[in-house]
Amino acid sequence: LVSPGSRCPHCEHPVRPRDNVPVLAWFLLRGRCRDCGAPISPRYAIVEATTGALFAVIVAARYPDGAAIGLGLVLVTFLVPLALIDLAERRLPDRLVYPGAMLALVVGLWLDPGGEPGRLLAGAIAGGAFLLIAFAYPGGMGLGDVKLVGMLGLFLGRDVAVAIAAALLSGITLGIAIMSRKGMAEGRKTAVPFGPFLALGGVLAILVGPDIMHAYLRGF
Repeated sequence: LVSPGSRCPHCEHPVRPRDNVPVLAWFLLRGRCRDCGAPISPRYAIVEATTGALFAVIVAARYPDGAAIGLGLVLVTFLVPLALIDLAERRLPDRLVYPGAMLALVVGLWLDPGGEPGRLLAGAIAGGAFLLIAFAYPGGMGLGDVKLVGMLGLFLGRDVAVAIAAALLSGITLGIAIMSRKGMAEGRKTAVPFGPFLALGGVLAILVGPDIMHAYLRGF
């Protein structure tokens, strides 16, 4: 994230500040490096645009709760690259998860110190539960997922339950779709990373988690 800075994936020439404007720079350069002319994947602009759109939605959905907005924006900043890396490489790098967890503590203490004990407890419970699952079923759950769930708890507090439920539901739905297409035996062998589902659940928890938890707890 810090070093090395943005550079062309082909010639590795550092990107000039004027060429590093999210989304707009990619279009102005027509998707090519200014120095070597090699094409630059549109995924960079897509990721930037998606992140910006999520920022806008979070601010609109959680206004005027400054703490929820701050925590949500930081969380999405990490969830987008983590989901894409897990899709491409089947891993959730500690170089993103650990700084994300640390920022959750810093931002939480800064914006909502009274809610920090609850978020710490949620992170410990969620991460601990997934750790037990990883030990019980080592082939089905990686430690990267365990760490990501713990990080989600540090950002979301009790709303992490909504994120986990959404991730499990969407993962099961995709699993059923795969097995219905490939058959039970072949479908069970298809490896699908869980990180993107957790990222999706995290975004949903930011947007509607408090409402769902309130309705659930009020029902009991």
